[in-house]
Amino acid sequence: MPVTYRLAKEFNVAANIIRAQVAPNQIGTLVVELSGDIDQLDAAIEWMRSQHINVSHALAEIVIDQDICVDCGLCTGVCPTEALTLDPQTYRLTFTRSRCIVCEQCIPTCPVQAISTNL
Repeated sequence: MPVTYRLAKEFNVAANIIRAQVAPNQIGTLVVELSGDIDQLDAAIEWMRSQHINVSHALAEIVIDQDICVDCGLCTGVCPTEALTLDPQTYRLTFTRSRCIVCEQCIPTCPVQAISTNL
């Protein structure tokens, strides 16, 4: 079923796919950022649940252990929102929490395991 198409066409909700692990006729996982009118978002989520699609809100937050982080910058290359950047003056990792969508792509990228979630 073309879920993102239906969200756009029927509910005027934009779906930005952050991460997908989906295969035909299999159970998969899709991490999306939805944007649109709040009433349309609620209707879209209700529709997805009526289609037996499990919907959960990202409640976790990314946590960076500054004592372990070596400021290598590998995580900055996979961050889709540029919440993780290297300061051009100090070459230290900067985390802008308000930009983070908790896609968790940075976690497996960190070679010293300094990045995790608070859940």
